[in-house]
Amino acid sequence: MEKKLTFTDYLTIGSMLFGLFFGAGNLIFPIHMGQMAGENIFWANLGFLVTGIGLPFLGVIAIGSSKSKGLFDLASRVNRKYAFIFTMLLYLVIGPFFALPRLATTSFEIAFASSVPTEHLTLGLALFSAVFFFASWFLAKKPSKLFDYIGKYLNPFFLILLSVLILLAFTRPLGSVAGAPVQTVYQDYAFFTGFKEGYNTLDALASLAFGIIIVTTIQNRGVTKPTTIAVDTIKSGTISIILMGIIYTLLSYMGTMSLGKFAMTENGGIALAQIAQYYLGSYGSIILALVVISACLKTAIGLTSAFSETFCELFPSKSYLFFATTVSLMAGIFANVGLTKIIEFSIPVLMFLYPLAMTLILLAIIGPIFKHDPKVYQMTTYFTLFASVIDGLNASPAFIKDTGFSQTLIGIGEAALPLFSIGMGWLLPALIGFAGGIIWRFASNK
Repeated sequence: MEKKLTFTDYLTIGSMLFGLFFGAGNLIFPIHMGQMAGENIFWANLGFLVTGIGLPFLGVIAIGSSKSKGLFDLASRVNRKYAFIFTMLLYLVIGPFFALPRLATTSFEIAFASSVPTEHLTLGLALFSAVFFFASWFLAKKPSKLFDYIGKYLNPFFLILLSVLILLAFTRPLGSVAGAPVQTVYQDYAFFTGFKEGYNTLDALASLAFGIIIVTTIQNRGVTKPTTIAVDTIKSGTISIILMGIIYTLLSYMGTMSLGKFAMTENGGIALAQIAQYYLGSYGSIILALVVISACLKTAIGLTSAFSETFCELFPSKSYLFFATTVSLMAGIFANVGLTKIIEFSIPVLMFLYPLAMTLILLAIIGPIFKHDPKVYQMTTYFTLFASVIDGLNASPAFIKDTGFSQTLIGIGEAALPLFSIGMGWLLPALIGFAGGIIWRFASNK
């Protein structure tokens, strides 16, 4: 007889999913956006929620409802070579190259950097990242324990600490949202700027990795029927998404209100530290350190586990422990590049990857309409790929963007792609590719 999950099961699995998604970046980016958007925070936050929670939710649904075995299986609907390259690239981004190192550097900069002498910052970061990734590696060695580590322990601890800070910020506000200064980038296109800001959370990409963890967790609790797994995934994901949406909104408004007391900061980490210090004094630094480290550690455990399980599929000759150790060592090395450089080099990669991930997610969800015909997947992906390459080059550092090749493609984007100037140049090509795929399928059937 098919087992049915209880409400407590949904709550705990939803808590685990929230814990996997919500790292330090999810804390600092909404606050910084709030400071940048000022009184336009409503529209900026709305755009941020689309990519910050809407797309991750759809990503989890795509994995759960498509009956796929994970990202590689899902991307294989384009073709296996594309699936192999796309899967590796995505996992390297949310693994050792960007997301994992960022977790350690953000934790260190917010929790400890202010109390470490400047001349010892490099050594301090090296020691902290070594301890941080040893802890995440140790806890990720047995992925079956993720449910207990994150859903039952780390996540509730994190939420209690964060709730204290948010409650103080809204009962004793630092300033008003009305009349708060608006930075230039949020004056005309606040929604779309917030939409792109949501890319920085990496959650839409991570959802394609974490979706299979949720499916496996549900299966381990005795649910085996694919349709039931899909429904349970949606129910658990809904709890997680609602919680994330509430916290993102509160943090973004907290950032805007902080302008009543503090000047604009370079990043949300500094703003968060200032707010914690104001409300909680010296205890604020301790609470903030615990909040950030617990947020980062639980996400690092999930990413290490997801990366290792997927690379075991791609390269079956190697063990889970081999990949868990490798990704932890690589992340520890790249963490010492520093947070600023990590964010700087991640932006063009995200501008390239996000459109491809978004179209794959949406195609998987509406796939029953065209019976998951590979022609539709291929046409949509290939058209999106061309535009996303141009978007990525346009967001690259000068030494890449200013080359002749890049300038030629960027010129094509400026001339031929609507919304290119706000980073949405991929939208029209994706729609054209989808329409072309539908026509190709119809013509083939005839």
